Amino acid sequence: MKKNKEKAKDTNPYHKEYGVFSNSIHALKSMLSYSHRFIPVIIISVVCAPIMQYLWSFISKFVIDMITTGQSVTALALLMGGFTVIQITATMLNLYGNSFFHIYIGARFRQMGLKNRKIMSVDYGYLEDKDFMDCYQKAGNACNSNNEGIEGMMRGIVRLLTLIPIIVVGIAILGTMNIFIVIAILICSVLQFVVTNKTNAYCKKKVWDPLAPWWRRHNYLSYTTSDFEAAKDIRMFGIADWLTEKFKVLNKERYAAQKKNSKIWAVSAVINAVLWAGVQAAVYAWLLYSVVTGSMTIGNFTLYLASSMTFFDYTNQLLTAVSDLLARSREYDDFRSFMDADCGDKDDSGIDVPQCDSYEFTFRNVSFKYPKAEKYALKNVNITLNAGERLAVVGLNGAGKSTFIKLLLRLYEVTEGEILLNGVNIKQYNKHSYYKIFSPAFQEVELFAFPLYMNVSMSSADKSDKEKARQCVIDSGLENKLSELEKGMDTEILKIVYDDGVDLSGGEKQKLALARALYKNAPVVVLDEPTAALDALAESKLYGDFDKLIGNKTAVYISHRLSSTQFCDKVAMFKDGGIVEYGTHSELMDKGGEYADMFNVQAQYYIDNNESEVAVNA
Repeated sequence: MKKNKEKAKDTNPYHKEYGVFSNSIHALKSMLSYSHRFIPVIIISVVCAPIMQYLWSFISKFVIDMITTGQSVTALALLMGGFTVIQITATMLNLYGNSFFHIYIGARFRQMGLKNRKIMSVDYGYLEDKDFMDCYQKAGNACNSNNEGIEGMMRGIVRLLTLIPIIVVGIAILGTMNIFIVIAILICSVLQFVVTNKTNAYCKKKVWDPLAPWWRRHNYLSYTTSDFEAAKDIRMFGIADWLTEKFKVLNKERYAAQKKNSKIWAVSAVINAVLWAGVQAAVYAWLLYSVVTGSMTIGNFTLYLASSMTFFDYTNQLLTAVSDLLARSREYDDFRSFMDADCGDKDDSGIDVPQCDSYEFTFRNVSFKYPKAEKYALKNVNITLNAGERLAVVGLNGAGKSTFIKLLLRLYEVTEGEILLNGVNIKQYNKHSYYKIFSPAFQEVELFAFPLYMNVSMSSADKSDKEKARQCVIDSGLENKLSELEKGMDTEILKIVYDDGVDLSGGEKQKLALARALYKNAPVVVLDEPTAALDALAESKLYGDFDKLIGNKTAVYISHRLSSTQFCDKVAMFKDGGIVEYGTHSELMDKGGEYADMFNVQAQYYIDNNESEVAVNA
């Protein structure tokens, strides 16, 4: 284990406990790496805090003593003037320090950015891991508040450093009165701290941590009910009441947790109130006894009374701050557990894929099983994709086609066997370098709230070639749509950010996916059912046109329909996680097997009045 003695006590395998000291050091480093202005904030807070808390206690003592001893008005005026200057100076410095408190938010946002960057970089398979996504949810919760999680930890550290000098000065003052009173106050405060800390730890473990799946379900429902894509189904199928009922069930679960939390804290509050009343009674009794017996002056009485209350109050605040810091540390554990999880995002190892004139892929006895699944999604797949070859991958739903592509793209690593690129196991290559040789187009096309040309280039404005993007849009079959857009390639996509943004139909989205593949211009093109929203004949025509555009590139076509099989060099038919037929379209038709049966059954959907070409659903 590491020096921070991480302990995996949580049932989530990704969760670690680092300890408050390790988390405090980590948070301080994060703060200072964001802005060195934290240094004056901390120094000013530490210096000014005891002055502002005890100054007027001393003023009261000195004024009473000077009056009772017959000091002159001039002496009183000088005393008050001096104290006033000190008070104003301390107040101004404290206000100056507080003016920088917005940098806590900036430091938190920076950590949020790192979290967001990580979730977009982890290996694809982790996004289907429930434990990992719960870990991510809790890390997100740790980033969403000013007073909890990351920012709460940062503020808590500064708060603790501010309270310590107040306590030290209080001990110095009260120590001259009666050290046993100091000890009694400290014991009471420690007992309150223990009660509060135990309550915090119990509530997090028994109330809030179990709600991580609740947050995922709640966020999903919140997103779905406001999502433009889902709005049509919600209205046309009349499921608003059903979804509202789902919310009610979720809210009952949250309400029960909140109720349990309130009951626990109510008991804690009663215990702490009793302890507080007891120590106050003891302090008052001792001070009154000292005055009555003549062992304490009225001036010292006011000093010790005010100082003891301040000391007791801030001792409680200190220990509460420690308790809060421990609670924030447990939330900080959630954030660090996610950030430190080794999920492939930190793996920048491997050699770069060399630039070659041709790329050949070989699957050797490849088997794959999804995480926590008992059944293999692919089993003993052996196939070679030759350089410049067109491969059609067909089969019914669940046959293993998309899994085959995910392994080819290295979104997943094989469970057994190996995949070779030009004779080298693809695991030896750097992932990011490997991704660059593919131009993919997927069935589920994500639109981004960017201008159209950036949705094609998938790059920032300064790295995008707008004219190239325009040509790719035209080549992918979106020329008519482009001519309708007043702002052309500068048209904002989606209405999330801009009111004049436009949305695309299902077919238009899939043509946009093809435009992205053309723009990237990688040597290997992978089309994973990107034309499912088009009708059969439109798909067949678009595939034919697209095939001409990619020239001599290697290409893999996956479709529920067989519109791509006739112009492909080879056809691989998948069934039950394996390749059951492999060959050219003509060879498989002559064979008269399952591929030929599918083709003949569904050929009627592809017969054009002007052409005799056919294609088939698979």
